Amino acid sequence: MNDPTIGASPTVPHPRTAPLPLPPASAPPAPEGAELGDELTDAYWATWDGEASRTSMWRIVGRLPAISRRVLQMAWRADARATLAVIVLQLGSAVMAAFGLLASIGVLQALFAQGATPDRIRAAVPSLALVAGLLMFRAVLDAGVALYQARLTPKIRRIVEMDFLHLTAHVRLEAVDDANWADDSSRANDRGLYYARQSITQIIELASAMLGLIGAASVLTVVHPLLLPLLLASVIPQGLASVRSARMRFLSQVRYSTLQRRIRLFTWLLLDRTAAAELRSSTAQPALLGEHERIARRIEEEDTRLGRAEAGTALAGRAIGGLATGLTYAALALMTMAGWLPLASGGGAVLAIRASQGTLTRIVLATHYVYEHALWVDDLLTFLAKCRTLLPRRTGRSAPGKVKTITVDHVEYTYPDGKKPALNGVSMELTAGSTVAFVGANGSGKSTMSKLLAGLYEPTAGTISWDGTDVLELDAESVQAQVAMVLQDPVEWPLSALANITISTGTITEADPERAHRAATASGADRVIAGLPQQWTTPLSKRFKDGEELSGGNWAKFAVARGLYKDAAVLLLDEPTASMDPRAEHAAYTAVLRGHHRTDRITILISHRLASVIECDQIFVFQDGRIIENGDHTSLMEQNGEYAQMFTLQAAAYQTDTPSRKGECG
Repeated sequence: MNDPTIGASPTVPHPRTAPLPLPPASAPPAPEGAELGDELTDAYWATWDGEASRTSMWRIVGRLPAISRRVLQMAWRADARATLAVIVLQLGSAVMAAFGLLASIGVLQALFAQGATPDRIRAAVPSLALVAGLLMFRAVLDAGVALYQARLTPKIRRIVEMDFLHLTAHVRLEAVDDANWADDSSRANDRGLYYARQSITQIIELASAMLGLIGAASVLTVVHPLLLPLLLASVIPQGLASVRSARMRFLSQVRYSTLQRRIRLFTWLLLDRTAAAELRSSTAQPALLGEHERIARRIEEEDTRLGRAEAGTALAGRAIGGLATGLTYAALALMTMAGWLPLASGGGAVLAIRASQGTLTRIVLATHYVYEHALWVDDLLTFLAKCRTLLPRRTGRSAPGKVKTITVDHVEYTYPDGKKPALNGVSMELTAGSTVAFVGANGSGKSTMSKLLAGLYEPTAGTISWDGTDVLELDAESVQAQVAMVLQDPVEWPLSALANITISTGTITEADPERAHRAATASGADRVIAGLPQQWTTPLSKRFKDGEELSGGNWAKFAVARGLYKDAAVLLLDEPTASMDPRAEHAAYTAVLRGHHRTDRITILISHRLASVIECDQIFVFQDGRIIENGDHTSLMEQNGEYAQMFTLQAAAYQTDTPSRKGECG
């Protein structure tokens, strides 16, 4: 009687080897690195931020042709006519710019010619008219570029986004279970899709700037061959300053985003609905607001510091550019004084050089953006290619609408993380018209087995057969269409009450009225719907005007109704009534196990409440991925094994307690 091991549980942790010391009287709410935010691991949205600033300019330039080709291929696929129009109009605009520069030189030549001032002005009028005409025509061409670009970029976004959603919505469930899936898919959705759309804009900007620079260089070469080296001499220092400035800007964005990531945590805590009730009940608003303000001040200081750094870089860049321009102008003056270059041509060269310096800055910035955007687009395309390898099995053969026998033969399954098998040698036979229960402790393999039966996972070893046909010979989605799953935590679809039932058959707009009514009545959802303002058409979400919010128990009734409405060959219920009150739970099980029972359907029930499985034809007891017992309730109780012990333990909790314990909960 005094044996200390009696009643001991092997799951109770061992005592600590040393007592836990008292906590400090004050401590930061979260770790802090040398730079505020450094302690946070890189999030998906920061993967490529600032990469262009850490890569050599030669590497960026070397990749430009491949990047441009990929972006243009995307654009061509989205709208070939608009893409061609943008290319042609952009080329035309560059040609107009070059001719405009030549015409401007003609104006200067007329104005600086010999003769009376009125005569020189009259002689310049044709060239002035030509310049005005070219500028107007170029404006029309640029407007055409903007018009077709506005037509093209949304199409690129739509097509790529639909590819993304189509693939991600259909990949196998085990892919979504991968720990990296959330980051990969979020990064592709949040950044890849955005930059896929922006890339065409940056390519157009880069092409426009480069064509402008080429046009200016061509004009100067025509005017005098020596002007081209002068152009290069004036723009190269400015270009180097622009590269440095661009890299500073990119790195500043990275530092700024690091601080923003930290402050987002507190913004989320202050705004998120799931934290709202506890935030208010604990009166934690002042503490969180104080921390938010502290970080906001650090961001303010960082902004000021970055502004000073950028201002200094800009000053140095302009000083270098001004020096280079001054030397260039001095060279132009010497060429003019020596008679190598007419004064009018020298004036035209000044115009071309000034325009080229601004154009070069545009080229540098656009090059950086094109490169960095391309990294995100590459990431998106790589993710989409990976998704194509993870699509459900397609064999061209559909699962039958009815099944007499499902045979599970020595099935094993191991999750992608490669740990111990979740199922290890499971065998069973399920027949139409029967009601089967899976019971066992958490992690014993019940839910994994249900997902294999539903066609959501494929066995690592062994076979699952429908009337003698291995399910691997059938289209995976056709198997899934013949299994209705009712889960413990059902999706709370922000749709109408009716759509929340019909969605189990793949539609949210059409319904079989009688079938929907039967399913709602059998599950108990009918009373919930009857009490809604618009009944069947009421939106079940507070996101909508006049939307309604349901309790967990009422959502469970809709989940059961969905399963019944699907009218599938297999009905699989995984703890469907855990959030229901006792009366609703009893009604749901009565409907599923007796009232809505079908002789051509296999019903599988997973439950920890063993009182609900008493009436099942067969009960399988899972433990560590194996079936250790099976039979009906009576035979399993007679075996006095694991099932009998679990059932007896639960039943004892509902029996009247001893007098000495009465009042302990009162």
